[in-house]
Amino acid sequence: MSPRQPLLPALGDAPLAPFPPTRTALTKPNGLLAWGGGLEPERLLTAYRQGIFPWYSADDPILWWSPDPRCVLFPRQVHVSRRTRRKFNSGAFRLEADSTFAGVVSACAEPRAGQPGTWITQDMQQAYCALHRAGYAHSVEVWRGASLVGGIYGIALGRMFYGESMFSREPDTSKIALIALCQYLHAANFGMLDCQVPNPHLQSMGAVEISRQEFEARMQGLLAEPGPPGLWTGLLQVQHRW
Repeated sequence: MSPRQPLLPALGDAPLAPFPPTRTALTKPNGLLAWGGGLEPERLLTAYRQGIFPWYSADDPILWWSPDPRCVLFPRQVHVSRRTRRKFNSGAFRLEADSTFAGVVSACAEPRAGQPGTWITQDMQQAYCALHRAGYAHSVEVWRGASLVGGIYGIALGRMFYGESMFSREPDTSKIALIALCQYLHAANFGMLDCQVPNPHLQSMGAVEISRQEFEARMQGLLAEPGPPGLWTGLLQVQHRW
């Protein structure tokens, strides 16, 4: 963390304290913009509307990021391999939305191979569950019978979706969740899914990098469009074919 990056005040001290301009974010580490503050719904929604997101370890202060370039996925361009297509169309899985948001977040926070801990702390889980109750955060679940085997969650504002995390308890079930989410986003005229930073898993499914300037321009246009209200329960309860 650089001492040049501003410390945000606690929300109670300055409820509308602005974030610094995203152009002031560091290049090393890429995108570090500010630190401190809290995870109250007001601050999180303000951050996402500016293309800023929190990402930090349990022993760190809250760190706020705006990387350049930005990894995104355009819903209509999601890539589906033949193997994943067969699984998606097999009928072995049931797809739902917002049926167990807290369960998806908790599963995403579970330790993963090669990772000593998780960035989805208890405070983060509580913060996103509060956004879910307010109608801003949504999840897609993949079920095999009564078992939750995959999922993804994020924030929907206007016609913009900000992906946060996904998980698999069986091979390819996070991919199935992402495909189902993209199907819905495309059908509902969402123009972009924010993936934040690239990784091979996302890139194999069609995620690309665009400049911060392009990301923010596209985002602001999508935020200006009214989004679907309320929870998404029931939208994916019928298995879709690809």
